[in-house]
Amino acid sequence: MIEPYTAVALQTPHHNCQTREDWEKNLDTICEAMDAAIWLAALQYPVKLVALGEAAIQTFADSKLGFDHATAANEWFHEFPGPELDRLREKAREHQTFIVGQCRSRDSKLHPDRYFNLAFILDPEGEVIHRYHKNQVYRNEHSTTPHDIWDSFTARYGCDCNAFFPVADTEIGKIGTIICMDRSYPETARGLAMNGAEVIYMPSYPEPWSGTGWYEIQNRSRALDNTCYVVAPNSGPWFLNPDSKVPMDVFGGKTQIVDYQGQVIGEHQASDYSFVSAIVDVEALRYYRANAYF
Repeated sequence: MIEPYTAVALQTPHHNCQTREDWEKNLDTICEAMDAAIWLAALQYPVKLVALGEAAIQTFADSKLGFDHATAANEWFHEFPGPELDRLREKAREHQTFIVGQCRSRDSKLHPDRYFNLAFILDPEGEVIHRYHKNQVYRNEHSTTPHDIWDSFTARYGCDCNAFFPVADTEIGKIGTIICMDRSYPETARGLAMNGAEVIYMPSYPEPWSGTGWYEIQNRSRALDNTCYVVAPNSGPWFLNPDSKVPMDVFGGKTQIVDYQGQVIGEHQASDYSFVSAIVDVEALRYYRANAYF
């Protein structure tokens, strides 16, 4: 039996990154936020899942600066899993929680000169137990998708639903991941649900789509359509340049956690530095799947 637990979605600001060393600024913020959020949110049930927004570690510098792809792959990003996860591994062990997030990394067994937008899950011992290669990218995004390198991807991972929509079977439920633009395609979440996902990590969507309501509509629809929880941390304000004094609200806030009936059970409407928490009850979800007439 899986006891109810608290899930936390962090909404952290992005410091502009020009070098790998700059990532440490964002990791400082993430670790600080995680400590505070877990201390506060554990007043209800123990925190067993912490979710980060897209680009929380590395920002979107590859898209913004327009690097040559091969140069970025070899000089900017690490082989997955890279050292940028080391501090998060420590936090997973310290707090005995799963951490789910996103990073851009190389996967040289697929291609030596390409990088990918990857979602990952760390278990409470800090081990990487899941990787997902983003399938649908925003038109300004430079990262590679499985479809760009179909032959090498399917040779390594296969071409069934598990290859493209992997789900981690964990002690807190079955967790799947999609990233940003993936959310705009119902098939991505459905692929995870067909593989048994009970909790879907679905981070970040920028303006204008937060303000127009797309973000919330998609969060609630993907949860309702697939009878699963959706944990949707949006990105916080972004320091656009290294010398920016004031961050800009690029993403519009609305970090949410949605239950398996499409109800918002945790929400932070502003775009500031904050978090959302909510109780996840996987056993109730399983009972509903088995017994509800709807």
